[in-house]
Amino acid sequence: MLTFNDLSLPCPEGLTLAALLDSQQLDATRVATAVNGEFVPRTQREQTVLNPGDTVLTFQAIVGG
Repeated sequence: MLTFNDLSLPCPEGLTLAALLDSQQLDATRVATAVNGEFVPRTQREQTVLNPGDTVLTFQAIVGG
C-alpha cells in the first residue's frame, strides 16, 4: 500500500508515478508531484518507481511571483 493524497492505494511492483497519476485520471500536466516530500519533475515521473509505504502528493502548480 501507498498513500496518495490521503488515500490508501495498492502499490503493485513496478508502479511508476506516471502510471499512478494515469490510474487516478489526473491531468498530469496540471499538477506538481512529490514523493516522500521530495519534488518530482514531470520529466522524471516515468522513471520514478513507487514502493510500499511511499507518500505521494499532488498539488496545483503555481507560477508567478
